[in-house]
Amino acid sequence: MRLPKWATSFGAQVIYGLIIGLILGFIAAGMPGGNALAETLDWVGSTYVKLLKLLIPPLVFTAVVTSIANLRQVTNAARLAVQTLVWFAITSLFSVLIGIGVGALMKPGANTTVDAATAAEPSTTGSWMGFLNSVVPANIFGLGVKVSDSGASANFNVLQILVVAMLFGIAAVRVGKAAEPFIGFNESLLKVVQEVLWWVIRLAPIGTAALIGNAVVSYGWDALGSLGKFVLAIYIALALVLFVLYPIVLAAHKIPVVEFYRRVWPVTTLGFATRSSMGTMPVTQRTTEEAMGVPTEYASFAIPLGATTKMDGCASVYPAISALFVAQFYGIPLSLSDYLLIVVVSVLGSAATAGTTGATVMLTLTLSTLGLPLAGVGLLLAVDPIIDMGRTAINVTGQSVVATVVAKREGILDESRWALTPSK
Repeated sequence: MRLPKWATSFGAQVIYGLIIGLILGFIAAGMPGGNALAETLDWVGSTYVKLLKLLIPPLVFTAVVTSIANLRQVTNAARLAVQTLVWFAITSLFSVLIGIGVGALMKPGANTTVDAATAAEPSTTGSWMGFLNSVVPANIFGLGVKVSDSGASANFNVLQILVVAMLFGIAAVRVGKAAEPFIGFNESLLKVVQEVLWWVIRLAPIGTAALIGNAVVSYGWDALGSLGKFVLAIYIALALVLFVLYPIVLAAHKIPVVEFYRRVWPVTTLGFATRSSMGTMPVTQRTTEEAMGVPTEYASFAIPLGATTKMDGCASVYPAISALFVAQFYGIPLSLSDYLLIVVVSVLGSAATAGTTGATVMLTLTLSTLGLPLAGVGLLLAVDPIIDMGRTAINVTGQSVVATVVAKREGILDESRWALTPSK
C-alpha cells in the first residue's frame, strides 16, 4: 500500500520525530539516572544543533553579499528594508499587548508559592550601549573565543557578521566590474553551503526526536511546581500570538493561513526543540525561500536580521508577563505609564539583546526601565528552559510570517507557489 504524499512529506517526518522523541523521553525519564538512552538523546540533540550552527557564519556572509549584489536589479530595495522593520515593530506591538492582557487577567505573580529566597540578580543585563557595542564587529569574521574553567570555545555574533557582509556587499556593488569575481565566488560558495545545509536539514526528524526526548528527561514536570500559573500564562499568550495574531496578519494579505502553517511547521517544531533562533535560522531561510516563495535576494537579508532582532516570544510576550509577575510578587502597583513603558521597551528593546542572550537580558532591560527589582529574575529561572521552547517557536515562526507578508506587499512573492490573487 502506497502512503499519500502528505504522510511522507518533510513536515510529516518532523511530526513523527516529535512523537518518537516524546516516547523515548518518557522511557528514559523512567530509567535510573545517567542511563544510556538519556545520554544518547543528549548527544544526538546537541550534535545536531552544532551542525546547524556550524553553517551559520558562511551562510549569512555569502547570502547577504549575494543578496546585496542581486538587489541592484530590484528598484525598491530600500523600501523592502523599511517595510521589514515596520512589520517587525507591528507584530511586536500586538504581541506585547497580548502579553500584558494575559498577565493582567491571570495575575501569575499574585498569591504564588514561589520561594522568595530564589530571587537573585542576573549576571548580565540589557542596555542600549551594549547593543551599540555588539553591532561594531570585533573582527572581520564576527567571531570570538569564550574562555572558562572548562576550556575555550569559539562563538560568533550573527549581527556583526551581518554588518560585515553588508559592508562588503555594498563595497562590491560600488567597485563594479572589478568585484564581479568576488561576487561570483560568493554566489558559488553560497550554493555549496546550501547543498551541505540541506543534508543537515534532512536530519531534522532525528534531531527533533533527540532534542524533545532530552527535554523530557531534563525538565520533566518537577520544575513547574509553584510557577505553573506563570508557565500557563506564557503559553496562553504565545498561543494567542501563534494562532490568532499571525493568522489575522496572513489573512489580511490573502495568504492561505492553513497552508502557511503546514509549510512553516518544520521551522516552528525545530525552533521549539532547539530553543535557538540561530540554530533554526538556516531552516527558516530555506523554508521561507522554497516553501513560501520569498525571493532569495530578500530572504537572505530579512531572515538573518529577524534571527537577531525579531523575537515576539523572547522580547515581547515574555518580558511583559514576567514584569507583571515581578510587580505582583513584590506588591508593586503599575501605572498606565508603566504599561506604556513595557510596550515601548518591548517594541524597540529587542535590538538591545541582539548581540547577547535574548530573553533574560531583555527582561532585565524591562525591569530596570520600570524600576522593578532585578532580583525578580531569579524567581523565574527554574522554568526558563520550559518556556524558552515556546518562545523560540514563536520567534522563528514570526520571522517567516514577516518575510512572507512583506514580499507579498511589495509584489515580489512567487504567487505561483500559492496560487494567490495578485494584490491590487
